[in-house]
Amino acid sequence: MEILRTNAEMSRWRDECYRKKQTVGFVPTMGYLHRGHLALVEEALRRADQVVVSIFVNPTQFSPGEDLDQYPRDFERDLDLCRELGVHAIFAPEVEEMYPAGFQTRVLVDRVTQNLCGLHRPGHFDGVALVVTKLFCAIHPHLAVMGEKDFQQLVVVKRLSKDLNLGVEIIPHPTVRESDGLAMSSRNTYLSKEERQSALSLYRSLLAVREMVKEGERRVEVLIDRAKAIIEAEPHCKIQYVHVVDEDTMADIAEVTPMAVMAMAVFVGKARLIDNMRLWPG
Repeated sequence: MEILRTNAEMSRWRDECYRKKQTVGFVPTMGYLHRGHLALVEEALRRADQVVVSIFVNPTQFSPGEDLDQYPRDFERDLDLCRELGVHAIFAPEVEEMYPAGFQTRVLVDRVTQNLCGLHRPGHFDGVALVVTKLFCAIHPHLAVMGEKDFQQLVVVKRLSKDLNLGVEIIPHPTVRESDGLAMSSRNTYLSKEERQSALSLYRSLLAVREMVKEGERRVEVLIDRAKAIIEAEPHCKIQYVHVVDEDTMADIAEVTPMAVMAMAVFVGKARLIDNMRLWPG
């Protein structure tokens, strides 16, 4: 497994793959890998001849006061996990390599960033769009595997790749959960034992709402009220948002359709957790 630190090294590795007519798969991460990340890597390994995983905590997607400095990191453990799976290369640039002195370019994706996390984390998706564009340009992968837990991010990257003709096939992967239903996240490490129990209310609320839809409820207002009641009954939870949106446009909808997704962000203790679920039966 090669560890590549610069754009030039990344380009040379990619060019060698292309010379050998090998397909390149890519999994972008911020490190501190868990089984959710590893499931994305395994999917990439099934689909591509060569797989590169990026490990880069991207500062441009953190707003002031967020957890950039505290974001969990364990680079050597990440390398071991990737090596065990058979990853072919790690792209782990320093911040100065990605954003050298004088850097002044922005990448903006418009309408799909205006709701949900985009409302509450100003500039977040600008940073996501920028770093993903830079990574795609450095790696030129044939495909990238991304998780549905970060559903809005997935939609943004799909839009980005299509609009800019980047030629990268975006492969969505279902949310990977713990045995009790908690969506896997690096931020779960922030949770105390009691907070983790409270965090299970996110998944419970989604299941309860989906069951209501299965039984015929279509009014989004009723569904949101139900989800909020379940979460707010827990002592450590503070809701930031609960919305039901169209999965393509990320716009709020008033009645459930086959494209309906319930998405939420909840502070559980100091951890900001997100989760989502498609609501249409079947």
